[in-house]
Amino acid sequence: QVQLVESGGGLVQPGGSLRLSCAASGFIASPYYMTWYRQAPGKERELVAGITSAGITNYADSVKGRFTISRDNAKNTVYLQMNNLRPEDTAEYYCKKEDWPTLWGQGTQVTVSS
Repeated sequence: QVQLVESGGGLVQPGGSLRLSCAASGFIASPYYMTWYRQAPGKERELVAGITSAGITNYADSVKGRFTISRDNAKNTVYLQMNNLRPEDTAEYYCKKEDWPTLWGQGTQVTVSS
């Protein structure tokens, strides 16, 4: 079956760093526009970053300069490197295949707290 599986979330102190991974299985992710979203309790899910098949990236203003999205086609994996984390980055983070049929991962929790 086709799946996206996120990993790498956890508890980190403000100013710390974390790298999230999104492993695709059952399909080859390289041709598709892949994204990271996040959702905090009581807030709508928001687009954090995206990367095209050509490696062109885009970011939400709130994470520009701090987060980097990348992909390793040999590993069929998309990454989100998160630096200088803030408490407001606390959320469930989801990976998504944007091209139809769309596909969501199960999410991984990121908590930024001292």
